[in-house]
Amino acid sequence: MIYRNRIRQIKFILLFVLLSTVPLRAQQSKILVPMDNAQTDHLKAYGVAYWILGKGYEVDWLLNYRGGSFMFDYADFAAAECRIRGVGFETISGAGTAVIYSEVQGESANMDVVRMETAPKIAVYVPPNFQPWDDAVTMAMEYAEIPYDKVWDKEVIEGKLSEYDWLHLHHEDFTGQYGKFYATHRFEPWYQQQVALLETTAQELGYAKVSKLKLDVVKTIKEYIAGGGFLFAMCSATDTYDVALAAENTDICAEIFDGDPADPDMQRKLDFTQTLAFENFTVEEDQFQYEYSSIDVQPNTYSAPANDRFTLFDFSAKHDPVPTMLTQCHVAVVSGFLGQTTAFHKEYVKKSVTILAERDGTDEVKYITGNYGRGTFTFYAGHDPEDYQHAIHDPPTDLALHKNSPGYRLILNNILFPSAKKKKQKT
Repeated sequence: MIYRNRIRQIKFILLFVLLSTVPLRAQQSKILVPMDNAQTDHLKAYGVAYWILGKGYEVDWLLNYRGGSFMFDYADFAAAECRIRGVGFETISGAGTAVIYSEVQGESANMDVVRMETAPKIAVYVPPNFQPWDDAVTMAMEYAEIPYDKVWDKEVIEGKLSEYDWLHLHHEDFTGQYGKFYATHRFEPWYQQQVALLETTAQELGYAKVSKLKLDVVKTIKEYIAGGGFLFAMCSATDTYDVALAAENTDICAEIFDGDPADPDMQRKLDFTQTLAFENFTVEEDQFQYEYSSIDVQPNTYSAPANDRFTLFDFSAKHDPVPTMLTQCHVAVVSGFLGQTTAFHKEYVKKSVTILAERDGTDEVKYITGNYGRGTFTFYAGHDPEDYQHAIHDPPTDLALHKNSPGYRLILNNILFPSAKKKKQKT
């Protein structure tokens, strides 16, 4: 009996010491939004976290804890919002909160706490005739109820990007070749309208060619990153961005695109010191080929959707918080998906770039990130994580049918990324 009483006393003392070392704020009841397989709607969970930040409250991102969960102070309105949006949550007592923080920040655990302080202001680079279902990122934000503004060439050239923390590039062709759709779609009204819009916009902004306008756009975006901006791009906006930068001192556009012949010496004149992510690639010179450069992995290398998977890399939460944040997921292996740019050949990825995911047993890289100046860029290849081979005029993906999509989670990790102001937060 004396022994059992002594054990109880020791446990009580240990609990008292634990609680006394945790600030009062951490001892309050919390709402835990788990992001493991217990979560009912992973995508809307990001929207809840963004909404809480927008209300002026802080959110702790528990890296690698139950799939990268979110935790914030309990409030009735917050619990009600989770219920309204169908997001699973748990109410954690003050003592339970202390235990979670202790576990996550333990030296032996590959977990950590990143405090998010403010909701990032988001812009999406899209043409005026854009529809939200044209692009996976905007579909994700629409479904998660995350607000965003639309900007295009005029706003970029006029310096409007300084108003935003995070910029997503709609699947754009920054090379001035109109998406390389000439061979297959040049007689279709939508293609002709796109060409007319691009050429009219270039003329109105004082440019003789669309390629010259797009070059100034990518250079302005590059300055935005250098100043501390966060850039995210998918599909063709990834490789065409760097191709445009590399081709600043040459003409890679055939006569059918800009009215004059391409430079026969274009390959030699490419300047890879100007690019963000890729180097030593060659440009596709055939104007009838639906491809921009050697960076992209051709879709014909994939035998069947069931065999197309990519694996997320595992990073140290305490030492590499940025790639850890970007790869938070409830699975380690994610289903692949095609796009005009489906994946990147590893040989063309700069050594300074961090690879976040690749297709095992191949040289195919799916997801990368890197720094430029004080900012960050992240490229995610493919078009729609839940539409394996999206085609023009296909119906939009209904994300209500894919509310636990791992592929879409990676997109939403990026949207919250700018909220994490510090490398590591002590609670």
